[in-house]
Amino acid sequence: MARAFSWLQATAIAGAIALVPVATSATAASDSDTYRELDKFMEVFNRVKASYVDKVDDKALVRGAIDGMLASLDPHSSYVDAVDFQNMQILTTGNYGGLGLTVTMQDGAVKVIAPQEDTPAFRAGIKSGDYITHIDGQLIYGETLDEAITSMRGKPGTKIALTLVRPGRDKPIEVALVREIIVQKPVKWEVKDGIGYININTFSENTGADTRAAIAGITKALGHKPLGYVVDLRDNGGGLLSQAIEVSDAFLSDGEIVSQRGREKADIERYFAKPGDDAAGLPIIVLVNAGTASASEIVAGALQDHHRALIMGERSFGKGSVQTLLQLGPDSALRLTTARYFTPSGRSVQEGGIRPDIAVPQISDEDYKSRPVFREADLRKHLVNEVKADNVILEEDTKPDPRFAATPAELKKRGVTDFQLYYALQTLGRLSRVPTMAKR
Repeated sequence: MARAFSWLQATAIAGAIALVPVATSATAASDSDTYRELDKFMEVFNRVKASYVDKVDDKALVRGAIDGMLASLDPHSSYVDAVDFQNMQILTTGNYGGLGLTVTMQDGAVKVIAPQEDTPAFRAGIKSGDYITHIDGQLIYGETLDEAITSMRGKPGTKIALTLVRPGRDKPIEVALVREIIVQKPVKWEVKDGIGYININTFSENTGADTRAAIAGITKALGHKPLGYVVDLRDNGGGLLSQAIEVSDAFLSDGEIVSQRGREKADIERYFAKPGDDAAGLPIIVLVNAGTASASEIVAGALQDHHRALIMGERSFGKGSVQTLLQLGPDSALRLTTARYFTPSGRSVQEGGIRPDIAVPQISDEDYKSRPVFREADLRKHLVNEVKADNVILEEDTKPDPRFAATPAELKKRGVTDFQLYYALQTLGRLSRVPTMAKR
């Protein structure tokens, strides 16, 4: 590894010498500053190797330096090694033995982004914002995210115990689970009261095709078109940009879906809907919450800007950046933030997220008031939204809504376990009964 660094340093110096005859004084000064910083890095590297209390591995030092460099940029740029590659393949294509949790690392602690529906984690009541402190009684604080994920995965049928800390709760929560085969089912659908319910929980390689199949399946099950559709994007942490475009296109017949813009003003790429609306213009309600992120926000933003859907629920996560995977070798890559994306009207969701047209709290969740939400703006080094226009404070109505006064226990007696979905279905039912005005 020392030879590798020497080669890098020597190559850089050779490049500088070659550029001297044609470089401007400003460029030369900039290059000189860069090489001085690299020399400083090598000095620290060599001092650590020579003087640290324990022997240190070159690969570990370099990986730590790379991770630190990327972490100083934003929360989503990272180095991808062989283990990360495997995790990414699982997220987009495969199945695995585990618990069905999407997690992240925050300040050395493993934090839950969302449990996948109908998995051991979901059935155990693990919620977005929970911190996992122990696995099988062993403290995991300070471990890497990969180490924690590897510990939670395992052979289906094996037992595992997690200790959770939930903000708003005085005591830790102990949960015992049994690992299962977690099957990636990006799209689920059913018919509820004559309405098509489409639950999209991730944007993997077949999500667009599965969404179109769900629309067709709902019509076939009913024998006719539904009254409308509820598209559930709650706790969908995102995925492939291409699939977000495909899902949006399934509900739009024309117009821009999303644009992504790089460092330079001219570096703009736009994506447009193709002719044909699979949903045939029927009314749509899209459900969002704080776990609705990235690709999900692209779909919600496109349908909102085109007035194709009513957005309902709670403000989304607010991740408005695009990451590109840059190959470094056969089993490593750089996941680098290379662009920001914008909705058709030119909005950036970075930090602010997608604000619902109708705000509906999840009052069937007994912890919804005390459990803090977790969004992009809470992450260290998050990208700043360059456009700060925001009329939310002027528009905010602080009066309590009597429709949202019921307690979880009262709702349960009425058979309502998911208030946001219940409210969306009721709203669509009312919309479908509104008589169409006769043309004159």
